Amino acid sequence: MRSPNGEHPPRLERADRRDLAEAIERGGGLDVSALLARAGGDAPPATAAIERREQWDPESLTAAVTRLANRFTAETVGPDTDFFDGGATSVAAVQFVAALARELDVHLELDDVFADARPRRLARRWLGTGTDARDHESIAPASDSVDDEFAQLMSDVAGADRLPLVDPPERVAPRRVLLTGATGFLGSHLLLDLLRGSDAHVVCLVRARDETDGLDRLAAALTRFLLPWSPEVRRRVTVLAGDLREPNLGLSEQRWTALADEVDAIVNVGAAVDFLRGYRSLRRGNVLGPLTLARLAATGRPKPLHHISSIAVFNELGIASMGEDDPVANIGKLVIGYDRTKWAAEAVMRRAREHGLVVTVLRPGGIGGHRETGAHNPRDLNSGIIAALSRFGTVPALRNLHVAPVDWVSKVAAAIVCAPGAWGHNYHLTGTPTTLEQMLGESAALGMDMRVQHWAAWCDEVVERIRTEPVPELESLAQVLQSPVARHPLETMASVPAATDDRTRAFLRAHNLPQPVRYGARSQSKTLEMLAGTGLARLPQPRDAPYLWFAETLAGTLGAVDGAADTSCTLNLRLSIASTHQLVAGRTVDVGGELRCARLHDEPLTVSGVLSVRPHDGIPIRHGLRHPLMHYRLSLRDADGGRWWLSGYKYAEARRTLIRQARTLTVELGREGEPASLSGEVAVPLETYLRDQIDGIQVDPRLSERQRRTAKLLWLSWFGSQLGKGLLEPALRVGTELLDLRRNAKESR
Repeated sequence: MRSPNGEHPPRLERADRRDLAEAIERGGGLDVSALLARAGGDAPPATAAIERREQWDPESLTAAVTRLANRFTAETVGPDTDFFDGGATSVAAVQFVAALARELDVHLELDDVFADARPRRLARRWLGTGTDARDHESIAPASDSVDDEFAQLMSDVAGADRLPLVDPPERVAPRRVLLTGATGFLGSHLLLDLLRGSDAHVVCLVRARDETDGLDRLAAALTRFLLPWSPEVRRRVTVLAGDLREPNLGLSEQRWTALADEVDAIVNVGAAVDFLRGYRSLRRGNVLGPLTLARLAATGRPKPLHHISSIAVFNELGIASMGEDDPVANIGKLVIGYDRTKWAAEAVMRRAREHGLVVTVLRPGGIGGHRETGAHNPRDLNSGIIAALSRFGTVPALRNLHVAPVDWVSKVAAAIVCAPGAWGHNYHLTGTPTTLEQMLGESAALGMDMRVQHWAAWCDEVVERIRTEPVPELESLAQVLQSPVARHPLETMASVPAATDDRTRAFLRAHNLPQPVRYGARSQSKTLEMLAGTGLARLPQPRDAPYLWFAETLAGTLGAVDGAADTSCTLNLRLSIASTHQLVAGRTVDVGGELRCARLHDEPLTVSGVLSVRPHDGIPIRHGLRHPLMHYRLSLRDADGGRWWLSGYKYAEARRTLIRQARTLTVELGREGEPASLSGEVAVPLETYLRDQIDGIQVDPRLSERQRRTAKLLWLSWFGSQLGKGLLEPALRVGTELLDLRRNAKESR
């Protein structure tokens, strides 16, 4: 270990960077602004003399780049070790590129580091360019570098040829399962679904110093994703400290042999998800890791291997079909390193099958948030895209968006693992894809008007707005979208066909499981709320231009509390909603307008506030048969600045006519900070009800005619269903009490 003043940071600083790297790699934990804060700080002092390119030779520059790289890594790297294999992060890569330019006058593009981050390769890249890299938007990778990467990929895949030939395993439900990636987003949900759906004990491979550290990390991951860490979960889980990226999972030979004997199924969820890094920096975990698990499955008694892959294996521009057994993309047409690693891992799995192993390949698309809890992966590309759509009101012109909620993906994957008859095939866990038309329609229903742009123009605008507004929480998305290589998945989405999932659907029918779902507005609602809470997304606000509105006029009389109502009162209100999310999440409607009452002031009073539909879920405020349909909570202000409050209820009562119940508002009113001084009833005149609240509904004129009609229908159907429930509640209560009376009468006899 070098001294703190040398090239290598002290041990505690390196441990902190290792934790940071693992948090980024598994896609959870700290948000982007926190990561930047932790990884930032003042730069070390510049070298005494900045040397120009003409003064470098290959060996001296390689040594200088290596020394500088070690300033940002968690573990020491050599000249031929990938920067990211030393535990560096995407944030560290940004700092590394800046330091190269500042201290060595070596101006490389960020994509150069992501493509091949071995210091010797970076030195050769710089010395091999005839002009300053600053004069170019990007540097095309050298052909020998491309050939070298493909040679490495094919060499990795060929490692599967050394697997032993084995007999197929016994087809029985697993009792002890090895699970990788349990601290990640999908892996943590899959751990819980394996425990819920079977009696199996789960051994979780966790990158940790020891078992205690691993337990802490696993507990933190489950808690972070709003999953339970209970004594029952703890009882059925064993943590194994190891590393998917290392030979034999980082285990001793003795522990490796014991593990091969004790587990009877292997589930691989572990992978580094990074659309910026190249194949070389991702291969250890994403390709060699699955190969190691295939060796483990063939060691001792044969074991089934279930591998979580991705539909990224089809990310070839212009691919014709994406069926579960269709040929995957031409490897030469896959652009980003992550896609290539998923392709290579599947190639390893195919060769493992040829050696007799039973391998199940599960291919999700994008993995969306949990439909009930809203838990999501804050660094996932799909979370970033959803956040950008909601903040900036623009969407790339895509053909199909393959995203499914994590709770559905996890439940189906666990069911396949626990069903021996389903093993050995490919399954698409992509859900039902969302089309551009569906996305626009649902955005309109939420009150968000979307502009459609070519994917390249969309990338440019989103990056610019993230940087100029600024939105530091979306910085990781900006890094992806400004990279010509990492933009490729968006270009593919513009033309990709819908993935087919016939085998998956047949399995779901046979096991009475939920059919594939679409990750639409309803599924996203909880996640959108959480994203908005962290500043990533933006939901429509009451101060925004309303999405839908209509007038409501009420007239009646007020009087002193417990006295006669002898003063006429009129309210001219505008009821509006900023989005349908406002209805679903809180059942509230915004209220504005004016109130005229001579007993309060000669001039009209300004009105603002909200009304709640079916407050308290219709439960009577006091014991009795008056069930609240709507509750108006309004603030009033007179021309002299005096402030008042008004609280009013529309009730459902068994003895009232239906139309009167929806029209009549019972109110109390008083000065701000004082008890009610006035009360009475106001009602919607019968002749204005249909005119104002049905025919008079107005919708945001920026929406298309079709979207405006849909908005009206959504409001009327939602409000009608809520009103119907509220009106039925008193009758149901009466019926229930009559049954209770009859039962009591029988018992008394």
